[in-house]
Amino acid sequence: MRSIITGSGIGIPKNVVPNDALAKIMDTSDEWIRTRSGIEQRYYVDAGQGSSDLGMLAAEGALQAASRDKSEIDALIFATMTPDHFFPGNGPVLQAKMGLGEIPTFDIRQQCSGFLYALDLADSLIQSRKFKRVLVIGADVHTPFMPWQNGWDVTIGASDREVTQAERDENTKYRDRTVLFGDGAGAVVVEASDDDTRGYLGAKLFTDGSNIEALYVKGVGFRHRPYVNKEELAAGDQIPTMEGRAVFKEAVSRMPAAVRAVCAEAGIEVAQLDLLLVHQANLRIIEGVAKQLALPPEKVPHNIERYGNTTAGTLPILFHECITDGRIRPGMLIGFTALGSGLHWGAALYQC
Repeated sequence: MRSIITGSGIGIPKNVVPNDALAKIMDTSDEWIRTRSGIEQRYYVDAGQGSSDLGMLAAEGALQAASRDKSEIDALIFATMTPDHFFPGNGPVLQAKMGLGEIPTFDIRQQCSGFLYALDLADSLIQSRKFKRVLVIGADVHTPFMPWQNGWDVTIGASDREVTQAERDENTKYRDRTVLFGDGAGAVVVEASDDDTRGYLGAKLFTDGSNIEALYVKGVGFRHRPYVNKEELAAGDQIPTMEGRAVFKEAVSRMPAAVRAVCAEAGIEVAQLDLLLVHQANLRIIEGVAKQLALPPEKVPHNIERYGNTTAGTLPILFHECITDGRIRPGMLIGFTALGSGLHWGAALYQC
């Protein structure tokens, strides 16, 4: 028995935010952002629109593509680091919004590796024969995470005001992170199949928590009493911190190693991959992974220039686009790889 993907969908908010829009609220430029990340634009949610809303759009698209009714779903896995509420997670939120049955829902938070872990969990649940059909969602909204109250309305075109110099200075303090992220979601339907010529072939997943400070949120946690306070907010401790060089170094070494490991376990050569879908964090990282694996650019597609980093959404969004534009075709061997905060990373193989 194999786990096969029978449908995919995406949920993208309507607000297109080009680099020039960010230059209106902080000291940056289109050239500065493109040079460092490859990003040209991203999408932002409206105020009040959450990751569950984008996840529902993606899920509805995936169900339609799979020709399945929501009543046919046996379980739901929702990967996000930006749920609508501190608790519960988005699983029950989405279950209620979509009117799914009283099915079990799983909330996982491996950040940028979330969809990769969710896909492997779906396969494990299917292989255990507990479920025949699992809906898998990766979705994140980063805009509420960042200090964009200082010009938020300007970035989405809701206002043509000029931000004050004080607002501009505050926004600029976080530009190394704020320019990278966008909002978005992707989803797939994973089903049990007796067709052993296609399907999920396996994964190699890893975690190393010895240096979480390389990419984490310092404040807003239950080591603190209360878990969030005015002093933390004033210091910006609710905003992610990132050691860019350290994360880059980890990404361009650990992801290729994971790809080699999963290929070796499957008894194939890396060169046999038809496509490798890499987490869309930074174009320089994507290019570095391709170089390490000696894969030509045409085998390592990217869309970060249009979406930015959507965390758990990047892999399913890219997968869906490759399906819809014909870059993924029946019979192709596809690799997935990601690395995110934790550190969590890994790679998986899928035969179309």
